[in-house]
This record gives sequence, structure tokens and C-alpha cells, in this order.
Amino acid sequence: MAAALAAARSARRPGPDLPYRAPAPARPDDGLPVPDALDPVLRHSVAGGRLRPAASAGALHPVSVRLLAGTGAGLPAGHYAYDPAAHRLHPVGPLTGPAPYGAFAILGAVPERTVSHYRHRAWPLTLLDTGHAVAALVAAGAPGYCLDPAPRSLPRPGRPGTGPDEIPLAVVRLTPHGELEDPPEGPPTATGAPSPAPHPDIADARRILRLLASSGRGTGTWYTARRRAARPVIEARRSAPVDVLATAGRPPDRLLRRVLTAARSAAPGGPDWWLAVGGTRPALLTDAPGGLRTEATGPVLDTLARWAAGQGWLAGTGAVLLAVGCPTAAAPARIRADHLRAGYGVGHAQLAATALGLPARPVGAWQRADLGAALGGPAGRRWIVHGLAFGTAPRNRPARARSGRPRRTTTA
Repeated sequence: MAAALAAARSARRPGPDLPYRAPAPARPDDGLPVPDALDPVLRHSVAGGRLRPAASAGALHPVSVRLLAGTGAGLPAGHYAYDPAAHRLHPVGPLTGPAPYGAFAILGAVPERTVSHYRHRAWPLTLLDTGHAVAALVAAGAPGYCLDPAPRSLPRPGRPGTGPDEIPLAVVRLTPHGELEDPPEGPPTATGAPSPAPHPDIADARRILRLLASSGRGTGTWYTARRRAARPVIEARRSAPVDVLATAGRPPDRLLRRVLTAARSAAPGGPDWWLAVGGTRPALLTDAPGGLRTEATGPVLDTLARWAAGQGWLAGTGAVLLAVGCPTAAAPARIRADHLRAGYGVGHAQLAATALGLPARPVGAWQRADLGAALGGPAGRRWIVHGLAFGTAPRNRPARARSGRPRRTTTA
């Protein structure tokens, strides 16, 4: 894992795109309509083609949704593959044990499409995308979620070979009441036939994600969702164009703090949250009682632009929310948690920015972004995991400060 993390964070560029095309799943029928009680939750979170309410690196969407329906779900008990383009459900097998109450969405990584473009950087992006998908489901009305389930303890289809070769990473409760009990441990059931002789980068990504998925314990920790968003905000959320953000202004401190608070309060126990701001007073900020505290001054956005995988436009934007954590020597459970919670927090922060009328865009790939070391602290402890660029509409944008190195400060 240390080697895989170092490679994903290195400046090595991904190779040319792989000639990968997702196989069309075998569908014996046209599927079933989504029950009325579940329709708005799925429709306003994970439905669609390349454009969906849930953000994804490169709009590649490596996260599959398998619906686990128990009693009271409006469907015969069993497992269903969700088709986001058609917004339909396809049966993929019966339950292997007692039916739970309610309906659950099991989010699984199918990383081939992301690997085909981002290669060795793809597996962290897949984790971030999973966190975004959970955030979108919660914003659309899902009442609970779990970010650390173990694959062996999740209910599986009773028939092998009936679904995508997914790697389960998160579970979301879709109905107001419901509980998953740990099923008896047993050998894992294959849910689909993997692609024959995958490219080494694809094989590596699947191996890494399976290792991270296995770091969960039981059905994990369940959280009650408190971040439902208004439907107009969900429908308005889109990743802002780069040319808009490249000339965006610094938002007022009260709006900066609201976006920061949305991320921090949404993802308890996850990474730390910082703000880098531009304008005439560029600085690195953290939250503090009564306001924002300045941790460093200087051209912080210029530094971020060099770290953000060639996204030089970050130097001219108004602000960047930063999820910081995941040390170099982090255990698999920490790597998984920091990335999933970073995606989850940024997903909610983007909705908060949208509600405030601020254009925003997630920034997933970061190279050599050891923020702690750049601020004079120990190396390898405070890495940038994820980001959200945002700002005010590009009008009357103040002039940028002169370039130089960021300076550590304790000025409030």
C-alpha cells in the first residue's frame, strides 16, 4: 500500500488511455421500475449517463449500485442491479439469508473505466467517487450510511455470475427504517466474471481496492444522515467550467466558513479541512471559534496549481477547500477512511457552495502535495487528499498578490 500510495502521489504522468470498453451487462429483461418510495432518492443522486448529480473524476463513474431489497422495500426480496441510464432495476439473485427490513444500496467499485484514463492514479479517485456517490444519495434523502463495511459480511446474491464484478466499499440505507445484521461468515461469492487477462494497471487497481475493502469490520459504523439538500440545489449542482473558476473572486469570509463547515460537519472522524484563498490577501486558513484563523500567507494557490496534476487554472481561482490527512505510512483502514470521507465531505461542500450561488468544481488528483512539509512540519503526515475549487462570479476580481513562497504565520 505504501508503494501504491507513493505512485499515485508522484509526478509520474499516466500513460496513454487504454483501449477499454465496458462490457454490456447481460440483461434477460427490460428490468423493473424503481418503487415510488425509492425513485427520488436514486433519480436525484446516481441516475444518468455521463452527467449525474454525483461528481466523478473525468465523468467516468466507476461506482456501481446494487440494491438489496428486504421486507417493506416495495420489491420482492432479493438483489437488484441498478441501471443509472435507464433508471431501472434488474434482478440478479435471491437473498442468501433472512431478509432485512427496508432497502439498501451497496456501492461497489468497478474501476476499469477510471483506470483506462488515469492508470496508476485511478484507485484513489475511485474511492473519492464512492464518497461523492454516498453524499449524493444522502443529499437526495437517504437516511443512513456506512463507509466501512467488510465485503464478507454483506449479503450477496445467491447465484454467482449474475452481476458486475464489484468491490463493495459503502452501504447506504434508502428507507427510513432498516438494519443489516452480519450474515454468517463464508467463502466470498463471485458476483460476475472478471475481464480475462486484464491490463496490469487494472489488475493492480482491483487488487488495491480489494485490500482496502477488506479492512472494514463487520457491517461497520452506521451514521444517521443530516445533510438532505433542497431539490433545486441538487438539480443545479454541476461542476463549474474551468474558465469560470480561473477568474473567480475570493468569497466573503462568512461564505468561506459555511462551505468549510459543510465539509467538516458532514464527515466526522475524517481528514482535516483547510481553506486556501486568493485575492489581495492570499492565505491558508482553518476554522477557529468565532471565525477563520490564518495559518500561512503567501501564494498558496500558486503552490496548489503546481500540485494539482497540471491544473494551472487553480492559481487564479477564489478559494480551494482542502481535505488533508492520509499519512505516507497509513494503514489500509486509514487510507480507505480518509479518501471516502474526503469525497463525502467535498460532495456536501459542493452542494453548500451551489446553495450559496458559488461556482465550484472538485479537484481529485494531487501530486507531491505534502502540505505539512511545505509548512515546515514533518514530512509525510499531512497530504492533500481531495479539494474543491470555488469562488464568486468572476466580476470585479481583485488583483493577485505577487509570487513567492508561502509564509507560516500565527496572525488571526
